[in-house]
Amino acid sequence: MAKTPIRITHVTFNMGIGGTEQVIRQLVSNMPQSDFCNQIVCIDGQIGEIGQQLARDGIEVRSVPRQPGFDWQLVRALRDHIREFDSDLVHCHQYTPWVYGWLAARCTGARVVFTEHGRFHPDRRRYKAMLINPMLALLSGAVVAISRATREALHRYEFLPRRGIRVIYNGIRGLQRDAREGQSIRQSLGIPGQARLVGTVARLDPVKNQGMMLAAFAELASEMPDLWLLMVGDGPDRAGLERQAEQLGLAERIVFTGFIEQPAQYLATMDLFLLSSHTEGTSMTLLEAMSLGVPAVCTEVGGNPEIVADGETGLLTPPGDSAAFAEAMRQLLTRPELYQRLASNSRDRFAKRFSVDHMLAEYSAIYHSLA
Repeated sequence: MAKTPIRITHVTFNMGIGGTEQVIRQLVSNMPQSDFCNQIVCIDGQIGEIGQQLARDGIEVRSVPRQPGFDWQLVRALRDHIREFDSDLVHCHQYTPWVYGWLAARCTGARVVFTEHGRFHPDRRRYKAMLINPMLALLSGAVVAISRATREALHRYEFLPRRGIRVIYNGIRGLQRDAREGQSIRQSLGIPGQARLVGTVARLDPVKNQGMMLAAFAELASEMPDLWLLMVGDGPDRAGLERQAEQLGLAERIVFTGFIEQPAQYLATMDLFLLSSHTEGTSMTLLEAMSLGVPAVCTEVGGNPEIVADGETGLLTPPGDSAAFAEAMRQLLTRPELYQRLASNSRDRFAKRFSVDHMLAEYSAIYHSLA
């Protein structure tokens, strides 16, 4: 019989800033402590910003440095953590943590849950895993994908049986707009109060293809002198994007904030949310924008079409097509009736499908059934 509360070890790369880390935070922070007790083990040797926040809140967060090649020492270290914590379940987030977590859980009595949070771009078949992956899935308690597109990728590229993969969409707590704080943010960034503001909250990374976003913004900037772009986040592409803004002659109207620990009200100041990625699972910031009623322009990749109903809650464009991206922005910025309809529909769709309560209920059911 399972212990009460059920004890869960979450295995992940690290707890820095990203969608996977946000999901883990939702799981360990919002499920009732009377039912679940959690620890997090990061296998990249770094706890990260979200991990540090959770540790301050009393969640046990540990790190183990992963060595190059296949690291059997890491398997042993994870097994020690699982046994010390007396874990009922080992919830592995992403493929590599799944392999290590699955091996570590052997002979401990803990059942394994695997969640795939997204895929690399470009994706490719890993034929060397053709034999091992179906066995890993068969001997795991549950395999979860965060979108139908992610499930299809696991089936196509990792050879996992489609029928054994559950889809659980990411969920968040809806955000609330603070008009006074939003006005203060605009003033602090030098953005005119009446400016039309489009933007994104994301890691500045090649997979997000924000260079295309800047190119699309430049197409509209000459005809809309009151249009500004807000880039909230940091990452390896930041210097290159800042150079691109200079080359476009638009550096004064493109604001880079760097990393913001609590970006909700920055998002709330935007008139449009932009997501130009090559690939996505279930974007947490896209869900946050929906909860605020901020219409989105997104590339039609990964899980985006499962979140954004094209023409109903936002507009979808082909990946890498800056002209189409600019035209979608133009439509929403020049057609008030379309904008208002999509804003209202966004809030409704979020409440019905993507609230954190839906996600927590589905994972809770898995945890209880396995433990």
